[in-house]
Amino acid sequence: AGHRPGRGGDVRMRGMGSGYTQILVNGERMPPGFSLDQLPPEQVERIEVLRAPTAEYGARAMAGTINVVLREALKKTLNEFRAGFGVERGKLSPAIGWSRNDSFGDGHAYNLTVNATRGERIDDVINDTLTRTLADGVETLQTSRGRSEETRQAINLTGRVQLKLGPADSLAIQPFIVSSRSDTRSTLLRTGDVYDRADTSGDSRFTLGRLNLQWQTRPDADTRIELRGGVGRASADSRSLRQESLKGADTRLQDDTTASRDNSWSLLGKFSRSLQNDHSLVAGIEGEGNTRHQNRVTLVDGKPQPGLDEFGDDLDASSTRLAAYVQDEWNVGKQWDFYAGLRWEGIETKSSAANYAASNRSSVFTPLAHARYKLDPAGRENLRMSLTRSYRSPQVQDLIARPSINTQLPHQANTPDRAGNPDLKPELATGLEIGYEKYLSKGGLLSANLFARSITNLMRNVTELETVSWSTTPRWVARPRNIGKASTAGLELEAKFRLDEYLDDAWPVNVRSNVSVFTSRVDGIPGPNNRLDAQPKATANLGFDYRLRSLPLSIGATLNWTPSSVIQQSVLTEATTSRKLVSDAFALWNFTPEQSLRLSASNLTPLDYATGSVITTNEQIITTNSGGPSYTLWQLRWEMKI
Repeated sequence: AGHRPGRGGDVRMRGMGSGYTQILVNGERMPPGFSLDQLPPEQVERIEVLRAPTAEYGARAMAGTINVVLREALKKTLNEFRAGFGVERGKLSPAIGWSRNDSFGDGHAYNLTVNATRGERIDDVINDTLTRTLADGVETLQTSRGRSEETRQAINLTGRVQLKLGPADSLAIQPFIVSSRSDTRSTLLRTGDVYDRADTSGDSRFTLGRLNLQWQTRPDADTRIELRGGVGRASADSRSLRQESLKGADTRLQDDTTASRDNSWSLLGKFSRSLQNDHSLVAGIEGEGNTRHQNRVTLVDGKPQPGLDEFGDDLDASSTRLAAYVQDEWNVGKQWDFYAGLRWEGIETKSSAANYAASNRSSVFTPLAHARYKLDPAGRENLRMSLTRSYRSPQVQDLIARPSINTQLPHQANTPDRAGNPDLKPELATGLEIGYEKYLSKGGLLSANLFARSITNLMRNVTELETVSWSTTPRWVARPRNIGKASTAGLELEAKFRLDEYLDDAWPVNVRSNVSVFTSRVDGIPGPNNRLDAQPKATANLGFDYRLRSLPLSIGATLNWTPSSVIQQSVLTEATTSRKLVSDAFALWNFTPEQSLRLSASNLTPLDYATGSVITTNEQIITTNSGGPSYTLWQLRWEMKI
């Protein structure tokens, strides 16, 4: 939700992102600065979806958990070469890649994947702001029109070395390196008497290196011990130069330079043992930490930006997380499976700048219970139930008090300064799940799931007029706050099947479909649209794929629908988002078992997109509308295996 059609966005379950959906890679949280977009699809073995939290995978999963499991190294020699390009609005984005699997020594194996990409992107800037002064009814319309262009280059390397240390011992070494660079240019034309044109140029660099180790051993047939460790370092540097002008004369020059350095570590130990009476015990401890040093310099017409002297240019922040858990799975008879788990997790964050030091410490104890009743003794038709406790912790950036000053004039509620809140507490949720699933004879699935969450300490960005240290007059400031209680519930229906499973004369087309409806309520915010932020009322997906019998050709398509939404974000602010209807399609031609060519199109029926807000203060009503057209992205990719 909230992104342009055809451009992707954050991964969500049940319409909830922004920390509600937990994303794991091989059962571990992603390091700072890493995103799923940087993970080569060729390295993904499968994707696991957990609707409710578990003690082993963690309780920071109010909406659920998505675990991306990477491929292990193959013991046969295999080289894969890939080359392709994408086109959107006439801009070409080429990509090449190479993967190698091989074995060596006595039972050892490795894989290595290298990908390089280059992309160009054009975005239109369309924004209208109507401000109505309540005292005299005077209305002021400010329009902005512009275009931004971005060129991005990236290269990433992933690998895995699997060493067989003995009959029951193994060690895996997994390096990961990514490096990217982007350059942006934009021009904005607007109405107003402060400036009527703004030209911005910027560049950024990002580098991430990570090394993970995983050791596994089996002291006996019923016991398994696993130890994991990882270290990483990331650096990000950016600079933005913005020149404002009025009637052809330069008026204001702002120069922003930021440099960040992140160091991270993680440790995990897990003990698993099969016990008598069909019990399976798992216990573990976890630890991870991250430290950040950031230097940010803002110059206005060559001089330091007024108001930030007290905070200085340097910022240090750190976070440390410790966790311990135990869980047990057991069977009762031939039809009941039970799971019970306990997890404790504590997080400490610290931040400091020139004139302040702040710390935040929180801990959560989460009991979790799951049950499955087999309607079919073979387990192909089941009822599932869960009663869980989960939480959502603040991001480190949300706890940092140093403000980001909005220099746009006039300063009003729709252009606030932004700052963190060192006193934020984690959200807590009690969850209930009831589900039904039936596995079909030809690999399909029918399922229905009901869920409910009761949330306390809800976090939300709230804009208020504050007396601040960086200005002699009160300023509008947006900062995250705990605003009270909320609840959400929903129904999810899913069907995956072969068409000839129901129609005798039908082609063997694989059909995928799901429909979800959601409702939510936030206490303390006026209704009727006082729902969780960015959660739509419903979503629906329909897709198919079919392999032709007469030709080595596979085709497929998907359709995604999200309705328009109106959400009351706070007492002052109402936000709107237009509906989205995104259709994708592909055709895959296998020349030989070793060579293939794939043509795909994303957002085949492009629609205009729009977002807006209405902010009502004691003095003004500010209505903002943004949006623009969307476009189709075409991609062609060739692959060869040797």
